[in-house]
Formats: sequence, C-alpha cells, structure tokens
Amino acid sequence: MKQKFGFREASVFVWRYWRQVPWLLSGAFVTMALATLCDVFLPVFAGRLIDSLADVAFAEPAARVGDAYWALTAFVGISVAFHLFREVSYRFWIPLATISMRRIIGDAFYRVQRFSADWQANSFAGATVRKISRGMWAYDEFADTIYIGYLPAAIVLVGITANLMVNWLLMGVFVLVAVSIYLVVSILLVSLYVAPANEIMNESDSAVGAAMADAVSCNATVKSFGAEKREDKRFFDVADLWRRRARKAWSREINGGTVLSVMSLLLQAGLLSLALWYWSRGQATAGDVTFVMTSYFVIHGYLREIGQHVRNMQKAINEIEDLVGFQKQVIDVADRETASDLRADGGAIAFDGVTFRYGNQRTPIYADFSLRIGAGERVALVGPSGSGKSTFVKLVQRLYDVDHGEIRIDGQDIAGATQESLRRAIALVPQDPALFHRSLAENIAYARPEASREEIEQAARRAHAHDFIQRLPQGYETLVGERGVKLSGGERQRVALARAFLADAPILILDEATSSLDSITEAQIQEAIEELMEGRTTIVIAHRLSTVRSVDRILVFRDGCIVEQGTQQELLARDDGHFRELLAMQIEGLALEGN
Repeated sequence: MKQKFGFREASVFVWRYWRQVPWLLSGAFVTMALATLCDVFLPVFAGRLIDSLADVAFAEPAARVGDAYWALTAFVGISVAFHLFREVSYRFWIPLATISMRRIIGDAFYRVQRFSADWQANSFAGATVRKISRGMWAYDEFADTIYIGYLPAAIVLVGITANLMVNWLLMGVFVLVAVSIYLVVSILLVSLYVAPANEIMNESDSAVGAAMADAVSCNATVKSFGAEKREDKRFFDVADLWRRRARKAWSREINGGTVLSVMSLLLQAGLLSLALWYWSRGQATAGDVTFVMTSYFVIHGYLREIGQHVRNMQKAINEIEDLVGFQKQVIDVADRETASDLRADGGAIAFDGVTFRYGNQRTPIYADFSLRIGAGERVALVGPSGSGKSTFVKLVQRLYDVDHGEIRIDGQDIAGATQESLRRAIALVPQDPALFHRSLAENIAYARPEASREEIEQAARRAHAHDFIQRLPQGYETLVGERGVKLSGGERQRVALARAFLADAPILILDEATSSLDSITEAQIQEAIEELMEGRTTIVIAHRLSTVRSVDRILVFRDGCIVEQGTQQELLARDDGHFRELLAMQIEGLALEGN
C-alpha cells in the first residue's frame, strides 16, 4: 500500500534542495519580502494623497499642492519599488527552481535505477516515468505556492492588520478574526473535501500512463492477435474512470471556491461598514476611508488566491508523495561504505553456505548451498523451471543479497565489491536481449563506451552482425527502436553477442544465447562463441539440452539443489539419471510438436 506523506515530509524534501543553493534562496525570499512590504505601505500613501486633496481647512493651496505631489511621489515610488524588487527576486528564483528541479529528477532517476529487480518487475515503467516527471512539476508548484503565495500573503495580512489595529482597534480585530476564519475554512475545505478527491484522481492519472505504456510497448503482440479494439476498450475504460474522478475532484474545487468567495464578500461588507461608521463619528477622514478600502483590495487580492494556493499546495503534496517515497525507500542492494573494486582475473566462482529466499517467499530457493566453479571452467545449468538456475545467475551478478553465506569471485566476497566493478567482470548474453533506442554502434559499445569504431566493428564481425548492419541504410548509426523492435530476434541476439565480445570480461553468462537464431546462422557463430568462451569462466543456462555438449561440467538443478553433475557422457551413462530423464522428456516433446 502506498505510504502517505503530508506537508512536513514534503517541506523537508523541498528544503533538502533549497539548502544546496543558499545564496539564491536568500536572495529570492529577501527581495520578495521587500516587494510585499511595498504592498503593505501602498494603502497608507493612497490615504494621504486623498487627504491632501480633500483637506482645505488646515493648509494653503500651495501647501496642499506640495503635500499632494509628495504623497503622489511616495505612492508611485512604492509602486516602482514593488515591481523592481519583484523583478530582482525572479532573477534569483528562476535559477533556484531550475537547479532544484534538475537535481530532483536526477536523484529520482538515480534511485529508481538502483531499486531491486523485484521492484522493477512489480512497477510499470510508464507509471514510474509519469510519477517522476509529475513529481518534478509538483515541486515547482509547491515551491511557487510558498514563494509567491504564502510568504507575500503572510506579510501583507500581518502588516495591514497591524496598521489597522494601531489606528482603529475594532477594525484590526475584525480583520484578524475574519482572515483567521477564512484561512481555517480554506485549509479544512482543501484537506478534508478537495484533497481526497485529488488523490484518487492522481491514482487514475498514473493508471492512464501505465495502461498506455503497457499497450504501446507490447504493440507487436497486440497486432499479432488483432487485438487493437480490445486494447482500445481496455484503455478507454481506464481513461473513463479518470474522467469521472477528475470531474468529481474539479467540481469540489469549484464548490470550495464558491464558499471562499462568499466569505470574502462578507469581509468586504464588514470592513467598509466599520470604516464608514468611524467616518460618521468623525474618527476617520476621507483619506482614512480610502486607506481602508485600498487595504481591503490588497487583502482581497491575496485572500482571493489563498484558497487556490491551499489547493495547489495540497495537490503538490499529493503529487510529490511518490518522490518523497522514492527518497525514503531503502535501496535493497547497495554498495557498502567500505566497498572496493573487484579484481577478477581468472573468474573462479564459489558459493559457500548460501541461503536465499525472495522477499515474497517463505521457503528459500537455496538452503546452505555450496558450489565451486574453477577459473576458465565451462559449466551448464540445466533443470526444470523454478529449480534455481536463473536465481544462480542473479546472485552471481548480485541483483539480490543472500540471506546467509558468501559468494566469492577469485576469493573476493562480492558483497564487499562495488556493483559496477562486479558487473564489469561479467558479460551477459540473455535469451531476449533488450536494446536501447539508440544507434547500433552505441548499443554494441554499451559494454565498453570508450571503445573505438574499429573495436566495435571487430566485435560485430566476430558475432556475425557486421554484414546485416552494413546492409542497413545508416549502417552502425541506425536507430534500433524502443527495445530494438526494428531488428529481428536473431539480429538483436547477435548485437548482444557483439557486446559480450567487446566487454572482454573474465566471466561469461550465456542464457540460451543462440535460441533466436536459425540453424544456419547458429552454426556460423558457434565457432565464434567457442572462441569467446576460451579462457573464460562460462555459465550456460541451457533450456535446449542439445546445446551443452562442449561444456566441462553439467549441473542438474532441482528445488534449489544440485542433484547431479558431470560431463554429458557421464550423465547419459546413468540409466536412472535426472539429466537423462530431462533429455528424454524434451525429445518426446519435440517429437509431439513435429507430429
């Protein structure tokens, strides 16, 4: 269940980025405060201007004109200062905002990249991207609300209320009480009435992004089943749920605004009535009434937006929750503070008393599991699905940390090595390679970004990928599409093989690396694979048992244990052996498919 966070957690999150650029923060807030103080004193000089024009009893015409021009100059000067300070303030605020947003989205991306394989498997990529981008803009709304909304409003309301209290206590108390009630009602309306509907709408918003990304990324499957209409209906159902929830949320915002508008009108009527009452008793001049009216218009300008600011704040808190959650979430597999680079030369692998279970399982996959694979040894992992073959490879890569025991490479505990250095020591060719929507050259060089074009092309030749790349209109600069959709399965696998050649790592993992190749192409590159395996510790996850002839040792897994091991000849010589049973079942299945 999604963890909920409030104003405090969101403020701490935002402050973390603000404090990294204190001079920009100070400049923005100080100059904004000075601009707002100009608004506080504007009604004072407006009142004095009116008094200087209306007062004929106590001054000569020339003196009245001088007073009027002085008041006018002060009034205009205050207005100019207001705009000047605001402009200067924005010059501080814009770089503060852009720097903070850049760091926020960068930190979120950094953490998401390092979340566990389980987290990645359980999260929609489209929804994650939407949460990060929406959270970045939520920061912008949160920060703007404080900077442009709360700070100026607080200064104006306190300053004008104090001014009124000094001159007319009753009016000051009235404004204080009325504004306090207005603020309390605004907060309650937003937090208890508007926010819950906004939160539900945001969940639907994420679901829309997830549903769209899910369908678009699997478009080839949709087309293969002629399921466009089915996917249309599924997406429209999700979008229609968003529509209903958005309509409810936005209607509540309008209703809340209506209530606040009525309260603002009551404040206006009460304040101006009191001003006229003081004037009728001779306790206020025409200029004083002008001062009160101008003060109301200033207060109203800020109060009118307070409700919107409260709504924006709550909306921003709702939308920034995911980024706060990302920041608080523990990275399950992290480098230790004392981690050092792995020094892998031979690539010997040792499992010592390893116990491991996935987070959602009660029974461990491995219990006190031990195994030695010598440097340069070729080992095949075979066994039924769920027997622990893929888990073995994931643990070697340290995609998960073990519960007990140690995994060592060349005598070094991989838990004490940096993950980057560990994975540089391993070249993986998966069964279904995923490519970036980048050029073929970039995809091959992903194994070693500093490689020259000559080295990239040499790796492609060894993987028998060079010829098909050369036939493409843009050759090595061809963009391959999202996840490599512009290439066939065999072409993608040859690109993955080229990566492995270029990586030149001491440990090689082949997850049925030729399964997507036709028999002719497979035969062509088998010699290259043999060359690639030479002198390297090689782990082959074998789904087709006919592909494990050239390994030094076959490990037969069942229920997280090695129930049998040996060469192919040794295992086939056992009449009641597990390997022989698996091979017989596979041959029988192929025969049934042929019929």
